[in-house]
Amino acid sequence: MIELDYINQGPKTYDEYDSVFNDLAKKVFNHLHLKDEYLVDVNIVDNKFIHQINKTYRGVDRPTDVISFAFLDDKDETTLVGQNQISLGTILISFEKAEEQAKEYEHSLKREFSFLFVHGLLHLLGYDHMTKEDEVKMFALQDEILGGRK
Repeated sequence: MIELDYINQGPKTYDEYDSVFNDLAKKVFNHLHLKDEYLVDVNIVDNKFIHQINKTYRGVDRPTDVISFAFLDDKDETTLVGQNQISLGTILISFEKAEEQAKEYEHSLKREFSFLFVHGLLHLLGYDHMTKEDEVKMFALQDEILGGRK
């Protein structure tokens, strides 16, 4: 159904999140009724790396928590259904921002990584939060998928 190519570039291991991300990806795909074969690259990176990516590709000169590069930017979710193997794109997650935000929001690192992964995956599937209406829709979907993860 979905295959994750997981790369940990952090100074310590975040490999335990590979299974968390796989479980969440299945939940997202089931929730959206996506049945075909998909590939997603997931990279855990540091603030320096994501800062450079954010500056280069988004013109924002600071680190961020998650960036997604969708290979199918112009496709909507109905176009995705019915094809064979589809490479959706890449999700970059800053482990430093995840750790910082977990402390700030007073929840677990697992909860923060889960939120960032689902957020990034939804971007790859064509969801965004550029308008208030889109933001409400995307964040409601994230909440449904994540439920009460701590």
